[in-house]
Amino acid sequence: MTEIPDSARFDHVTDWVFDLDNTLYPHHANLFAQIDERMTDYIARLLSLPRGEARTVQKEFYHDYGTTLAGLMDRYGIDPDDFLEKVHDIDYSWLDPDPELGVAIKSLPGRKFIFTNGDRGHAERTARQLGIIDHFDDIFDIVAAGLVPKPAQETYDKFLALHRVAGPNAAMFEDLARNLTVPKALGMTTVLIVPRNFEPSFSEIWERDADNDDAVDFVTDDLKSFLSALIARQDI
Repeated sequence: MTEIPDSARFDHVTDWVFDLDNTLYPHHANLFAQIDERMTDYIARLLSLPRGEARTVQKEFYHDYGTTLAGLMDRYGIDPDDFLEKVHDIDYSWLDPDPELGVAIKSLPGRKFIFTNGDRGHAERTARQLGIIDHFDDIFDIVAAGLVPKPAQETYDKFLALHRVAGPNAAMFEDLARNLTVPKALGMTTVLIVPRNFEPSFSEIWERDADNDDAVDFVTDDLKSFLSALIARQDI
C-alpha cells in the first residue's frame, strides 16, 4: 500500500524530520517489543505487581500521558535517567542494516533530523545498526524535549526553535497519526508510516488513533520505497 508521492508536495521541503521506532525501521523488525517488555518489567518491580497487571498500568500511562515514562514520573517520581537506561538495554542485532534506506535519506535535499520520544543513546545505537547515522544532522530526544513527549505542542516548539526549522519548509514521518496533528497545524507535510501486511493485536487496535487521520497527507508501509520514489520524481 505504498503511496507514490507527488513530488511537487515536497519541492519546498528543506528539513526532513523522522520519528525513530517503527518509522526508520519496519514494524516487523520487532525491536520495540524488547523495550515494551522492559517497561513492563520495570513497572512490575517498582510496584510489586504481576506482569499482567504491570502491563495494564503501562498501557494506561501511555494512553493518558503520551509515554509510560511521563506517567511514572508524575505518579511515582521515578528517576528518568534510570528508567531510560534500563528500558533501552536491548539487543540491537535484531535490526538488519539498510544501506538502501541510507542512500535515500542521504539523497534528500536539506537537513535531516531524528525526533524521538526515546533517548539519544537509543536513537544513536538504532541508527548505527541500520547504517544510517551519518546521514542525520542531529537527534532531538526526550531529554532535549524536557521529558515532555510528543504529541505535546511545547515539544515541537522546542524542536523548531532549537534547529530554526520553519514548519512550512519541513516534512515529518511518523508511525502514530496523533503525533502528526501538531506538525500538520504548523504547516509541515506529514507522512504516516504503517506496518506492512500487518494483523494488529488487541492493544494496537486500542491504540489506533483514527481521530487524527486528518493530520496525515501521505501514507506508506515502505519508507525506503516512498523516499526513493520521491527522489526519482524530483530528479526527472
